[in-house]
Amino acid sequence: MGVEGCTKCIKYVLFVFNFIFWLAGGIILGVALWLRHDSQTTNILYLQLGDKQAPNTFYIGIYILIAVGAVMMFVGFLGCYGAIQESQCLLGTFFTCLVILFACEVAAGIWGFVNRDQIAKDVKQFYDQAFQQALMDSDSNNAKAVVKTFHETLDCCGPDTITGAMMPLWSHELCTKSLLQNLGQSASCHKKIDELFSGKLYLIGIAAIVVAVIMIFEMILSMVLCCSIRNSSVY
Repeated sequence: MGVEGCTKCIKYVLFVFNFIFWLAGGIILGVALWLRHDSQTTNILYLQLGDKQAPNTFYIGIYILIAVGAVMMFVGFLGCYGAIQESQCLLGTFFTCLVILFACEVAAGIWGFVNRDQIAKDVKQFYDQAFQQALMDSDSNNAKAVVKTFHETLDCCGPDTITGAMMPLWSHELCTKSLLQNLGQSASCHKKIDELFSGKLYLIGIAAIVVAVIMIFEMILSMVLCCSIRNSSVY
């Protein structure tokens, strides 16, 4: 016997929320793939300075996002099917998956908040090492190539504008012509690195908050629907 009245309305509301959740999973998967193949991040994070690889913390987070997006799409489909079929088993499994996902999202959010500045800090340290090596060793073509990639990708020149203005010898060798024309006004690479990663982390944070709110509503609705189905099957 199917559910009736208010519970039937909850059933379709839960279906709509699950469909939105499934779409959100697809959007997160798409955004994660975009961040993974974004030209700015790939140009910088694929760099190698001798035996030292650029920090890969950002990509680890991206791979986690890809996995989360795929799991969300699966769980969203499971919730939609369970709601339409009025299956206690599927709804119970759906609720369990949501609790696990929510716990993982909270843990990832705490980790991301604590380490929000670490990614940019690691990349800036990598840039500084390459920059110092390019200055100290004129034959270090690898270090110069790394520094030039940073400058061209981020449209910056040097660790800070003061250094850029006071070091015309290295600036003509490591900076692009367009930046040299406005050397005094060119943004520092440290600032550009902060802007690059803070902007992307801000986007991820907004998506995480929206998904968390949807998940809370879904957990409540799924439990209400599951209890209603159990009670209606008694009669």
